[in-house]
This record gives sequence, structure tokens and C-alpha cells, in this order.
Amino acid sequence: MTISETDRVYEQLLLTLMRGGDQRAADRLAARWQPRLLRTARRLLRDPEQAREAVQEAWMGICRGWLSVADPAKFPAWAYTILRRKCADRIKQEQTRRARTAPLEAAPEPSEPARGELSSTIDQALGQLSSEHRLVAILFFGEGLTLSEIAAATGIPVGTAKSRIFHARQKLKSLLEGDIS
Repeated sequence: MTISETDRVYEQLLLTLMRGGDQRAADRLAARWQPRLLRTARRLLRDPEQAREAVQEAWMGICRGWLSVADPAKFPAWAYTILRRKCADRIKQEQTRRARTAPLEAAPEPSEPARGELSSTIDQALGQLSSEHRLVAILFFGEGLTLSEIAAATGIPVGTAKSRIFHARQKLKSLLEGDIS
């Protein structure tokens, strides 16, 4: 999924209007971004309820800070950075919870991968990538972010983002050609 230049400019306009107090612009921006954030959170967390909660927490952070985004063109990377941190927090909380309760209960069944634009085969392949490669692959191939936006969202240099996308693409190609054995 790629985001057209027209869509990017429109979202920058919405952010500018929103910063001026236009509530309708805020509602439109939220309506455009909610599905994107939710889709990304589902792919990262692989649990629909956890994803909804992470997105809700991310929106609280976004709403608190969108006036501080000096350049509206930086909004996508900034929003995904907040979401990434909220998802990482949820993963850490779940790992801590599992570590505390592991002797008391059996490990939970893995949740069903998120469905949507990606087929289950691609979801399975994404699940086999390392967390760093999965994140950049989702942001690049799934959300259409540019290299510089991915670098900003993940806090890595552009060259590292490019390298991770390259390696993720190679691994996905290998997995998909082998039908994920």
C-alpha cells in the first residue's frame, strides 16, 4: 500500500487546520489514521484486543502532542513512533505477566494472525521475521512509509532502515517461495 503525494499533502493540511482549532479537521485526520494504526498494531502484537488498547493509548499521546509537531510532513513518522512505543510497552507487559504466571498455567495458544489486506501466508512469513525486520517491513510494504519516515519512526539511521528492508525482503522472498515450510 502506498500513500499518494496528494494524500500526504491533504493530511498535512488537516494537521495544519487542526492545530488552528478546527475540530472537523481533527476528526477527519483521526478517521484516516485510525485504520492504519490499528492495522499496524495488529501486525506487531498479533492480538486484536491488545492492538486496540495500544492504538487507544497511542491516540492519547498523539492528541497530547500534535501541536508540538513543527513540520506537518513529519506527522506519519511521529505517529508511528508513538504507536511503536505503545506496542513495545504491551509486549514487555505481556512478557512480564507470562514470566510471573508461567509455573501456574500453561502457555496461552497463539492468537490468530490479523487478517486484512495481507493473506495469511504473508502474515505467517512476517511472523517469522525478527522484530526489527518485521517492523520495517510492515511500515514499508504495508503502510507505504518512506525510508526517512521509517528511520524517524524507529529511531535508526536511514541506511540501517534500508538494510533492514533489504534483508526483510530477501527473507520474505525465501519464505514465500518455499511456501513457509
